[in-house]
Amino acid sequence: MIRRVTVVTAVHGPSAPFLPDAYASLSEQRLPDGWEWEWVIQQDGTTDEVRPYVPDDPRVSFRQGRPGGPGVARTIALAHAEGVYVRVLDADDLLTPGALARDVAVLEADRTVGWTTSRVLDLLPDGSTAGFPGDPDDGPLERGVVLAHWSRSDFRAPVHPATLCVRRDLLIALGGWMALPASEDTGLLLALNAVSRGWFSAEVGLLYRKWEGQATGQASHVEPAERAARMAVAEARARELADLGWAYPPALPGPDAS
Repeated sequence: MIRRVTVVTAVHGPSAPFLPDAYASLSEQRLPDGWEWEWVIQQDGTTDEVRPYVPDDPRVSFRQGRPGGPGVARTIALAHAEGVYVRVLDADDLLTPGALARDVAVLEADRTVGWTTSRVLDLLPDGSTAGFPGDPDDGPLERGVVLAHWSRSDFRAPVHPATLCVRRDLLIALGGWMALPASEDTGLLLALNAVSRGWFSAEVGLLYRKWEGQATGQASHVEPAERAARMAVAEARARELADLGWAYPPALPGPDAS
């Protein structure tokens, strides 16, 4: 596998104007010696609104597809992801300096860690930022802790799925993002933590842009019946995975195994 981090971005027309800012934050990343990044941008749709904002850089690829939501766009983008690690970057968000290097350092240091997350600051329309109380401590997140917190906290995860960096083989094994109209990234996060240890970095890794057009700010995102259905299927998937007993990485056979 190429020593590469694949940054995956799903984008649609309204969020396309933010791509240059996202690219600037990616261009400022400095990876360890021998590592490189690629940016796989997948449009959720086939309109002409996005292409003008795609940077002219050989490390950046752009493709389009029929609309299916951000989870579908990210998952189909995996067909073109060559990196050993896959990092999410939403089109309207910004990486902070050093974010990718910290992800790589954690995943390279400990094979039992399947994925990483980091602290997030909201980026407000006036350019100011705001943090969140209650972040976990810097360090490992043991299997099951994300689901336990999410279940007792009105379906709010203790870490932000928009900061996810994950081993590609583990991501593929779980089928990518969930086929949900929203919360597809939270569903993936719950599934990952059901089968593998994670990591939380207390250093800020992402600026999460708040703007009037973002999907999570729309009334449909919190419509009670749909939200309840999304949460139910995400929770059921995570619990079934945990009950199956499969873990990542798989345990190696002992010396007496036949």
